[in-house]
Amino acid sequence: MNNPVTSIKLVLLGEVAVGKSSIVLRFVSNDFAENKEPTIGAAFLTQRVNINEHTIKFEIWDTAGQERFASLAPMYYRNAQAALVVYDVTKPQSFIKARHWVKELHEQASKDIIIALVGNKIDMLDEDPTERKVAREEGEKLAQEENLLFFETSAKTGANVNEVFLKIGENVPLKQAADGSNNGSGLNVRRDNGWIWQTRLIQPRKPLTVAAESLVVLITKVHISFPERFRTEYGGVAAWAVNLCKTVSWNQP
Repeated sequence: MNNPVTSIKLVLLGEVAVGKSSIVLRFVSNDFAENKEPTIGAAFLTQRVNINEHTIKFEIWDTAGQERFASLAPMYYRNAQAALVVYDVTKPQSFIKARHWVKELHEQASKDIIIALVGNKIDMLDEDPTERKVAREEGEKLAQEENLLFFETSAKTGANVNEVFLKIGENVPLKQAADGSNNGSGLNVRRDNGWIWQTRLIQPRKPLTVAAESLVVLITKVHISFPERFRTEYGGVAAWAVNLCKTVSWNQP
């Protein structure tokens, strides 16, 4: 008898170069790339795990850490059941940014979202313990204050990476996950020749709302397709257009 499959939408947030994509790559493919290119816009991956008698399908949105993509983040964490907020234990500025993301999620994401605070790159401490700039106690304190799960990981060695996702799977109520994956504000996703196409599920909304949200997706895809030398100049225009679309979309009844 096949186990029932429950989808969990999960988003990764954090400053650039903290290892978000490497964590996902380790979880999905059990692999690590030493010199991974920064994520542009967002990447989408899936992975299934068995927890007790249920199969959990993680639908993972790995968002870009560059500041020029910050305005796109709400499009990805909206209606997510879980989030990983990642920082680098050797970079205190990344921990400050992690605090910002936790605050934003509490204010703007789903009220029942499960948030895991993840301090990455602990493998660097094996070679030189003085590299640590964010004490474990600081992460634990923030997690306790904000009711977060807390882990320290190494995407390079794989330490605690699977444990993060398994703990999230155990903590997201199955009914909430099932409702979130089937409601009218979710995302259908399919891959086609390397593109990630996003299609809003049908629900009774005003045409202007649907058009605005579709335009956000189009802007993201066009921006990703631009050559690197054009992205800096185009990024400002894209961010302005995205903010306009979100204002139109989210203010519509």
